[in-house]
Amino acid sequence: TAGILFLDEITSAPPSVSAAAYQLILDRRLGEYRVPEGWAIIAAGNRQGDRGVTYAMPAPLANRFAHFEVTTHLDDWVSWAYAHDIDERVIGFLRFRPELLFDFDPAHNPVAFPSPRSWAFAHRALQKFGAMPTLLVEALQACVGPAAGIELGAFIDNLDQLPDIDAILAGDETPIPREIDLQYAIASALVGRALRARNEGQQEAIAIYGRILEYAGRFPQREMGVMLISDMHRAIGQDLFSVPEFMPWAQAVADVMLYAR
Repeated sequence: TAGILFLDEITSAPPSVSAAAYQLILDRRLGEYRVPEGWAIIAAGNRQGDRGVTYAMPAPLANRFAHFEVTTHLDDWVSWAYAHDIDERVIGFLRFRPELLFDFDPAHNPVAFPSPRSWAFAHRALQKFGAMPTLLVEALQACVGPAAGIELGAFIDNLDQLPDIDAILAGDETPIPREIDLQYAIASALVGRALRARNEGQQEAIAIYGRILEYAGRFPQREMGVMLISDMHRAIGQDLFSVPEFMPWAQAVADVMLYAR
């Protein structure tokens, strides 16, 4: 069988340990152990500038790898977040403030800072302290840092101005919020409702998807509607294409999808 031998935190290994990796990586064996055929060897670690516990990778070991620097990507994180039931208010906030998905400055050596990992912590803080406003902002700050925690708290406080989600899904005439932060919030909330609709039977789900498509087509900035439906597609998959309202929506935004994204 094929597989991957993953050596995590390889740059945190002291020289005495990393030296043992030479034979494993070069000769695919270590003592009596042999790496099976069909298995790839992949390693990961922090960069020296990241203020993690790191050692310089010895040149002979480094030369045995191809090196890729991994960066954060909001669309990927959002897809993960919907699949793992991350609070839609956190998702909407990061759609509104995408530069805060990862905001780390090693020169300042912060204790708490925004990262894909710490936004998941913020989700848990929101579930635990959401009904305790006096504690919520401090809990969010403890997860993602002082500035980002305050911003998320203010974003959440403003959500009482959101349109009625149930009215949108019932097909009622519901206005689009004029404020951009509320537009991001309503978009993330609708994707979340589309995900939950999968448990309500196929006919009901298709009706809900259709009403979301109709609502997405009414955003003054068509790019906002494209973002909503793109997130919805990543969340629910190919079922979206069978909804009668999909083709009229796609034709209305074809130039945006082809040239603006």
